[in-house]
Amino acid sequence: MRQRVACLAIALLGLASLTTAQSAPASPNSDRKVSSRIAPTYPELARKMRLQGVVKVEAVVRPNGSVRATRVMGGNPVLVDAAADAVRKWKFEPGPIETTEVVQLTFIPE
Repeated sequence: MRQRVACLAIALLGLASLTTAQSAPASPNSDRKVSSRIAPTYPELARKMRLQGVVKVEAVVRPNGSVRATRVMGGNPVLVDAAADAVRKWKFEPGPIETTEVVQLTFIPE
């Protein structure tokens, strides 16, 4: 009997926390278009090593379209700083709220 009550209590707590998580405001994601894109500077070390690759960057975009913050989500460590620096300078279309955009930058040696 005690085990049944304990299991029921745990199940109810889990359900309550699930309901709270669903109603909590989540980071809004959208597909706002880029209105001004700055190309990343290819790092000299990467150029010498003929490195190539894709860097994924998350950008928090203000309602006016400017980038408030960036976070690297993956990519070659030699390339990530150049990618994040470039995305910080991008401009997106204005929107009603702050959104989070995920962009990929591809580095190919010339």
